Amino acid sequence: MNALKNKVNLIGRLGAEPEFVTFDSGKSLARFTLATNENYKDKSGEWKENTQWHTINIWGKSGERAQKTLTKGQEILIEGKLVHQTYEDAKGEKRYSTVIEANDFLLLQGKSESVK
Repeated sequence: MNALKNKVNLIGRLGAEPEFVTFDSGKSLARFTLATNENYKDKSGEWKENTQWHTINIWGKSGERAQKTLTKGQEILIEGKLVHQTYEDAKGEKRYSTVIEANDFLLLQGKSESVK
């Protein structure tokens, strides 16, 4: 039941090619941004679009698969969890960020299909 407490599913489009890093420990990571869109009517009845950008991290074999198969503009579904991170910037100030740590992804639409 613990797995249900922090679960995220997103459908969106890749904002860039995945970055792939292999660490000295042997662990590997694919990182990319994902855009999700929401359409709504404002108070005056006009349609608006709200785009949210998410940083996605995928570790291990799934990350290797992401690096080999995903390209900018593709529509994918990701499943994972929210991870909050704290770090110090170059000025020594504390910064916070939230990323999606994905376990897996599913390609929904290729880039060629999404560009019209």
